[in-house]
Amino acid sequence: MENQIPRYQQVKELIINQISSGALKPLQRVPSENQLVVLMGVSRMTANRALRELNDEGYLDRKAGIGSFVSDLKATSHLLEIRNIADEVTLRGHKYSSRVIDHVQKIVPKDIARAMNINKDMEVAHILLVHYENDIPIQIEDRFVDILFAPEFMKQDFSQITPSAYLSGIAPLQEAEQVVKAIIPKNSVSNLLQMDLGQPCLLITRRTWVLSKPVTYGRFFHPGDRYELAGHYKPLQGKKYNNIK
Repeated sequence: MENQIPRYQQVKELIINQISSGALKPLQRVPSENQLVVLMGVSRMTANRALRELNDEGYLDRKAGIGSFVSDLKATSHLLEIRNIADEVTLRGHKYSSRVIDHVQKIVPKDIARAMNINKDMEVAHILLVHYENDIPIQIEDRFVDILFAPEFMKQDFSQITPSAYLSGIAPLQEAEQVVKAIIPKNSVSNLLQMDLGQPCLLITRRTWVLSKPVTYGRFFHPGDRYELAGHYKPLQGKKYNNIK
């Protein structure tokens, strides 16, 4: 006998399916707890759990005393982890796509050569592409890769696989550094991200190491009103902090 899907999960799937199909639009109010009780024949506790979890998962925005509304599209990445953006989009139940702007082998500027700890006259692989979620641009990836680390990088079709997925398949990430700041981007960046000129964006600068050697340097641009970073940190249990009173 197959396990029956819990009732709260059925309520969640109903709302998620309505959001995915477009029956429920961004910022539109969803049925209240009382309405879900009547519509689905569930308890108020079950309806409350479904709405609460949908809020925690980013599908809904719950406003105390007003109701629950479909979240406006805002991509979320993890602040403390590095993940494949295609997987992030797919896990949100959305369509992922990308467009390659540039894919060449070239000598990099001196500052990037220093960051990658390579000779300033050494060529590296370069990829510039735009990542989309439901056909809306959410990230420009401007990445440089040490060819000695990834000699087949220039032969890849990055309209079919992301650079992150390909590179992680070569060798597991061992060390990374991320710096996040808000900037006013160049017009070329604003145009690719379909942003108004002068509108701020988030810039993530990332270096990654394998076997204690820098192998990639990337700049990732995100529209500030359609992207956010989130992280969760939990201290080690049982550790004593003698200086804290």
